[in-house]
Amino acid sequence: MSEPLRVGIAGLGTVGASVIRLLARQNASLIARTGRKIVVTAVSARDRALDRGFDQTGMTWFTDPVEMARTAPIDLFVELIGGDEGPARDAVEAALAKGKSVVTANKALLAKHGLALAKLAESKHVALAFEASVAGGIPIVKTLREGLAGNQIERVYGILNGTCNYILSRMELEGLSFEACLADAQRLGYAEADPTFDIGGFDTAHKLSILASLAFGTALDAEAVHVEGIQSITLADLRAAEELGYRIKLLGVAQRTDKGLEQRVHPTMVPRSSAIAQVMGVTNAVTIDADAVKELTLVGPGAGGEATASAVVADITDIAKGVRSAPFGLPVAALETAPRTPMQRHEGGYYIRLSVDDRPGAAAAIATRMAEKQISLESIMQRRQPARKGEPAQASVPVVLITHATSESAVRDALEAVVADGYITEKPQVIRIERE
Repeated sequence: MSEPLRVGIAGLGTVGASVIRLLARQNASLIARTGRKIVVTAVSARDRALDRGFDQTGMTWFTDPVEMARTAPIDLFVELIGGDEGPARDAVEAALAKGKSVVTANKALLAKHGLALAKLAESKHVALAFEASVAGGIPIVKTLREGLAGNQIERVYGILNGTCNYILSRMELEGLSFEACLADAQRLGYAEADPTFDIGGFDTAHKLSILASLAFGTALDAEAVHVEGIQSITLADLRAAEELGYRIKLLGVAQRTDKGLEQRVHPTMVPRSSAIAQVMGVTNAVTIDADAVKELTLVGPGAGGEATASAVVADITDIAKGVRSAPFGLPVAALETAPRTPMQRHEGGYYIRLSVDDRPGAAAAIATRMAEKQISLESIMQRRQPARKGEPAQASVPVVLITHATSESAVRDALEAVVADGYITEKPQVIRIERE
């Protein structure tokens, strides 16, 4: 049997503790798979006194993860601290510089510094693995990097944030407001006290930038991702989507076009018949469109201690077997710099909801503005609610437009003109449609 793989783990929260317990529980199976023992010999966290549900015997404790990365006699450093700067970055860089392989679940760190870290790993001939950084327990990194190596990928998109999917699911199924669902998500621990990173789409954007690099062989470019969150989605939008045969999901979409690489995160209407529309609650899903396999959808838990630990342990197992893949599928020098495609050049269908002043000429003016920008309308729905007895008639009428394929710039220009005409009483709601 080969020498044991000595592992140091920095960060002993829910995921870190789950990794240690999972390694212990699967000890015999992992030895059979790798031909060697995997032994956690060093750990680092702020509070040593906490009971984390595992035996610390034989583990050297470090209060400073950077010191552990530099000095501990380990072969593999596992970073589960989080954050794109500070101890997480310093410790990972220190471990790689010392010739130690690294496993991380840190999508923010990778989105910002992934190329530099991959280059450092290459120079030291060690592994940098990050299966757990995207979609929790779903093996999407390995699928894109190795499983689909014989495919040309056209598009990768998915539900990459369980908090947003939970909120939208509850709103749709139970008719609750965004605010009520967010508060419930915070109570259940699905959302942070400051939920901006999740509901604003930034968490999804970090993950999407990693998937895009793996899918298209391009250099990571997180700043190229167009980002919108779910804060503006209302029950009226969800009801209209249902009537039209769609569901609203926060999607991350990366697609190579003849204009460059589109990377976008935004609320999206997807056909209710599609696989991704069936994914509800905190579950994640990723769909890949490729030439050989056509369409492949992976669905599973996107977060949680056990699910994320499963992905971390998968990377540890590969390293124990001596597997060392280029982190982003190709050597850093071979990754292309893809042209950025501005969101204004996106083409597709659009859902537009307007609150229209109920007076003569309003509908005709809106139709004229759409026609001026060559926007063809697939359907128009006027959603006037009957006035209750004793209440005045509505001063404005909700109108929903569904467009045929058109450009983002055309839609924005037309709506700017509609607003200037003074016929609408609220900011227009625009949701893109992602058809199968």
